[in-house]
Amino acid sequence: MELAERYGWGTEPVIAPALMTLVGTMVWLGEFDEGERWLRRTERALRTDTGPDIRLLLHQTAAMLHAGRGRRREALEEFGAAEHLASRLEGSWALASQMTGWRLATQARLGLPGEARSALAALDDERAGSGEIHNARAAICLTEGDAPGALGALHDVLGGTAPVLGYVTVVEAHLLAGLAHRELGDQHAANQATEQALALAESDRLVLPFAMTGSAELLEALPQHQTAHAALLADILDVLHGSSPAAEEPAALPPAEELSPTELRVLRFLPTNLSRPEIASELSVSPNTVSTHLRSIYAKLQVRDRSSAVKRARELRLLAGRRTR
Repeated sequence: MELAERYGWGTEPVIAPALMTLVGTMVWLGEFDEGERWLRRTERALRTDTGPDIRLLLHQTAAMLHAGRGRRREALEEFGAAEHLASRLEGSWALASQMTGWRLATQARLGLPGEARSALAALDDERAGSGEIHNARAAICLTEGDAPGALGALHDVLGGTAPVLGYVTVVEAHLLAGLAHRELGDQHAANQATEQALALAESDRLVLPFAMTGSAELLEALPQHQTAHAALLADILDVLHGSSPAAEEPAALPPAEELSPTELRVLRFLPTNLSRPEIASELSVSPNTVSTHLRSIYAKLQVRDRSSAVKRARELRLLAGRRTR
C-alpha cells in the first residue's frame, strides 16, 4: 500500500487485491473500525472494475464486517451477494458453502429459522455434508431452542469427519457447541468448548468467530484463572464490548525480541485479575521469580506499572501467540 501511494495508485483497481487482504485481516482480528475505513477505500478503487472474483471478496468481507458488528440484515444481504458470485465461479464450491452456511446462520439469528431451514433442505447432499453447513444447521437449532439438535449437527465437524474449508469452521463449531452446552445447563462442558475455540484461535489471534456467533456470555463465564489464553480472552471481550483494538502501531516501540519466552509467559497473565502469587502458581515458579520477571518486563516496555504494561503489550501485539502473515 505504501508503494502504491508513492506511485499514485492508491485508488486504482490494480491494488484492490492488496486492499482486500488488508481489510480481511483487520476484520478477522476484530479491528472493525479500521477495517470499515479501508473497506470504503476498497470500494472506491473498484468503481471501474466489475470482475466477479474481486467483487466476491468485497461482498464476503463486507458481510463478515457487518456480522461481526451485529448488523445482521446488512450481513445477510452481503452474504447473499457473495454466495451468488461464488456459485458462478469455477472451483469455488467450498467458498460457496461457507457463504451459504454463514447466510443461513445469519438468517436464523435474524429470527427467520423457518426460511433458513427451507433453504437448507434445498441443498444437494454434497454441499449439505460440508462442515460449514453442519455449523449452519447447529445455529438454526440453537435459535429454535433445540440444543441437543445443535450438538448432533456438530458431531461430524468436531469429530473431524466433515470436510471443512479451514480451521475457522472448527473454531466456530466449538463455540456453537459451547452455546448448546450452556443452554443445557452444563457449564463445565461449555467452558471446555470455549477453551478449545480459544486454543485454535490463539495462533492468529482470531476475534471474528466469537463476534459472529454471539459468544460474549460464553467468554464471560470462563474463569480467567482456568484458561491458558487469558490475554486473547481479554482482547476478544474488549471487542465484543465495543472497544476495537488499535490498528496502528506507535512510531517508536521497543523490539519484541527483547522479551524472553519466560517474560512473555508472565506478560500474558497481566490482563487477568490474578495476583503475583497466583501467576507464580500457574507457572510453577516462586512469587519472587515472577517479581523479577515483572521488573524486567516493565524496564523493557518502558512502563512503570501493570496496566501500562498491558497497554504497551497490546500496542506491540505481544499478548497473543504467534501471528501468521
